[in-house]
Amino acid sequence: MCGLTPLQFINEAEQLKNVLRTAWTSGGKQESTAEHSWRLALLAMVILEEYPRLDSLKVIKMALLHDIGEIREGDISAALRPDPGEKYLAEERGASGLFSLLPPQLEKEYMDLWKEYNEAVSKEARLVKALDKAETIMQHNQGCNPAGFDYDFNLEYGQEYFSGDPLLAEFRQILDTDTGKRKEGEKEGEIKARQKKNG
Repeated sequence: MCGLTPLQFINEAEQLKNVLRTAWTSGGKQESTAEHSWRLALLAMVILEEYPRLDSLKVIKMALLHDIGEIREGDISAALRPDPGEKYLAEERGASGLFSLLPPQLEKEYMDLWKEYNEAVSKEARLVKALDKAETIMQHNQGCNPAGFDYDFNLEYGQEYFSGDPLLAEFRQILDTDTGKRKEGEKEGEIKARQKKNG
């Protein structure tokens, strides 16, 4: 490694802890992109036991780097249906700027991994894409969400990344069942709250 440049990268990456997502923790705190990326990497590490032919180090690196471009522009919720091209370019600028703090070999490796994830062509990238959606849905199902939270969005979110893989399809079925239960629980809670208010 060349001098202290990697430390500059790590110092700048700290800002990802301040980028908030449209997800809340079970304790009611708005989740950061850094927290999401950490749990995605943890989920990938556990699931990788079922995928011995994949490059596990690549998967973990991809999980940790996949949202790093949000450091400049912030998280743009998929529920808002942003323009994919604009979102990609904004996040590419953020990722490229941050990776430029690294020695050239690492800069290229990390940028290539970031692009590979976004193109979702390799088996590793498709797995991380699926698990990214899964972790988001899991957090929505576990979190203290605001009133009127859109659980229906979760039921369609990222479905294409789970098809064609029996394990991921089964995982998705569990997530969708949990989402349905959470949605029904919220409805029941709202009804009881109205009854109590009117009672």
